Amino acid sequence: MFDLEESPGNIMDMTEGNSLHKSKHDTGSVGNTDDGQKYDSGGVSYDFSCIYSKDLLPAEDGEEATKHFLQELVNILMAHVSKSIKRSSKVLDFHHPHQLKEGLEGFNLELSDQPENLEQILVDCRDTLKYGVKTGHPRFFNQLSTGLDIIGLAGEWLTSTANTNMFTYEISPVFVLMEEVVLRKMHTIIGWKEEDGDGIFCPGGSMSNLYSVLLARFHLFPAVKTHGMSAIPHLALFTSAHSHYSIKKAAAVLGIGSENVVLIRCDERGKMLPSELNARINEAKIKGLVPFYVNATAGTTVYGAFDPLNEIADISEHHGLWMHVDVGHLINYNYHISLMLSMALKAHSVTWNPHKMMCVPLQCSAILVKKKGLLQECNQLCAEYLFQPDKHYDVSYDTGDKSIQCGRHVDIFKLWLMWKAKKKSQLAHPLQGSEGFEAQVNHCLENSEYLYYKLKRRTDFQLVFKGKVAPKIKAKMMEEGFAMISYQPLEDKVNFFRCVFSNPATQREDIDFLLDEIVRLGSEL
Repeated sequence: MFDLEESPGNIMDMTEGNSLHKSKHDTGSVGNTDDGQKYDSGGVSYDFSCIYSKDLLPAEDGEEATKHFLQELVNILMAHVSKSIKRSSKVLDFHHPHQLKEGLEGFNLELSDQPENLEQILVDCRDTLKYGVKTGHPRFFNQLSTGLDIIGLAGEWLTSTANTNMFTYEISPVFVLMEEVVLRKMHTIIGWKEEDGDGIFCPGGSMSNLYSVLLARFHLFPAVKTHGMSAIPHLALFTSAHSHYSIKKAAAVLGIGSENVVLIRCDERGKMLPSELNARINEAKIKGLVPFYVNATAGTTVYGAFDPLNEIADISEHHGLWMHVDVGHLINYNYHISLMLSMALKAHSVTWNPHKMMCVPLQCSAILVKKKGLLQECNQLCAEYLFQPDKHYDVSYDTGDKSIQCGRHVDIFKLWLMWKAKKKSQLAHPLQGSEGFEAQVNHCLENSEYLYYKLKRRTDFQLVFKGKVAPKIKAKMMEEGFAMISYQPLEDKVNFFRCVFSNPATQREDIDFLLDEIVRLGSEL
């Protein structure tokens, strides 16, 4: 195990040059010596202080050095994974930006003109994890993308090892077919017919939402692809005041303009008001705008609210608008069926983010489109160096022209591998999905209900009318590092804590600890 704080091991024999040398020793210890850091592997110590990246594969005779370097890196990663789930460890070792930039205990962010040896590279790997945030820690409540699925981690490692691109079947045959299989599975869960539906994996939910606006505009006004915004009317789109900010950003990026995003008022639970939506659409028409798109959210960022999808769908259909559903959170099975059927009947597109409550490692997001072929029509440019029509295989599997990107990271394998590893339901209903994911989501919901139960019965929590308490408690919590929770204001409400549950490792004892920490830190203010 690589650990700078262990006692020194035996110094191994080195000869001139950059080849890797080793010596037998009995202790299995690891530590610093005058000649460099010792690394233990099966009773043999290795000194990387004279080894550089040029000595690794594909260098001649680089296989042994590569093997032992990667073994030590795995030791570092395993130590981090193990430490991340221990409640006795900190969520983070907080330092201010100027402290990290100035350097800590040999950790230097600056780039040198000369190459560093592999000993320093391994130290840098360890310190990068040391000073980062352990998002897999059971007491990390700060964001929705949390937890660490080991199968997903294995998938990410393999993906990086393969180091290929998703634009053509010829260089990514297995991954392209995996994407087709998983997208078809997602379509089935939503309720779309197997022969219908399209989709693509995107670099995050914001990009998936951008695709939905892009497709809606092209579907209604295809001339925009070649002639631009001057060839189409002045557009307006609609989303709830509590929806994700990526909808407004998409409008800005696509030239529609953020001021033409109409925010629809919500009720006290954060759900879009259908009557308000209908009224604002009519107002936009009177002003000479052309409404074309409505975004409904299934699990808003702050409240976790679900917009009334059926009513929104009816209004969208009445006015001839494209309806998109941004699935912010998965939910329990019974409600899941109702939600998915609503989307199947009325929605034109859906954003699904497996990197949230399904705990797939970042990033993993898909845009699902009901109309097959629309992605290709909207984005295809037929680059001749990639998408030759006379290839010897079925070129419909060259999916890169569906994307606005050229190079596209392989995000599919880790999800495919996790889905394979989860216990499948015994029930045959196509909407049942996987028992493993369902149990995982339900566990998070149970944690949420437990937090609500505890808060109702505690006398040391009350409504706050001045919004300075939550930021101060959060600052002290980060400095001590034993838990982490987010806060924010919303409309006329002052700063409040936003507790996120998506980590399968989080248990009730962690929720109790969080509440006690908030009270303890608050009492010290």
